Amino acid sequence: MAAIDESLALGDSLIHSTDPRVRLVCAVLITVTTALVRSLPPALTALAAGGALTLLAGLPLRVVLRRLAVVNAFIVFLWLFLPFSGPLNAHDEILLRLGPLTATRAGVDLALLITVKSNAIVLALIALMATIPVQDLGPAMQRLRVPDKLCHILLFTYRYIFVIHQEYRTMRRAMAARGFAPRTDRHTYRAFAWLVGMLLVKSWDRAERVHHAMRCRGFRGRFYSLARFSATRRDILFLAGCAALTAAILWLEITRRGPA
Repeated sequence: MAAIDESLALGDSLIHSTDPRVRLVCAVLITVTTALVRSLPPALTALAAGGALTLLAGLPLRVVLRRLAVVNAFIVFLWLFLPFSGPLNAHDEILLRLGPLTATRAGVDLALLITVKSNAIVLALIALMATIPVQDLGPAMQRLRVPDKLCHILLFTYRYIFVIHQEYRTMRRAMAARGFAPRTDRHTYRAFAWLVGMLLVKSWDRAERVHHAMRCRGFRGRFYSLARFSATRRDILFLAGCAALTAAILWLEITRRGPA
């Protein structure tokens, strides 16, 4: 059974040595601010900030690019459809015509904005959250007064998602051993429906067993940790820098929109 890869949490960079609580707050500030912007200059600023944080964390370029590739694989579909979507009016600048399809400047700008914002958010999360060891993530969230149930959901999802994936691979191997070959027919659809159903059943059964095991060990709805967090002056300066960055992004957004 493979364990979750926590290689990014190993390091001695400026980001790694920052208090996990400060990193969580900075991650929320940057990602929420980036998600709210609707113009390209502040989005590009957020992208540059995400890249700078990744460099400060000293993360392997290959790992970062591989994780970005997963996100951009979905964004490719936006570029296939978004420039050609939406009603065409007299004010739209036409960039390309492909038969009945018309690509407009507004559609391309929107696809570009989504691409930049998505990559900026992912880079910030990789640099600030993927570098937190999982044993410190839960206590850090609890210190920030995050509801216990939400902490439990996030931690158990992080810890046991690979177990569900292992169950999926086991069932797929069993299907292949019985001669199953996926095709575009009713039998294949039914087989995959049964696969999803059994995966849900096995996940529920595993969750029940884990819960009973924790109850037997005295679990009372709260994680207790020996980790002790103390914010230093450098942590406060780092938090202030992230707050200034988000303020700059918001200022760029407001100035781009102009007065209401």
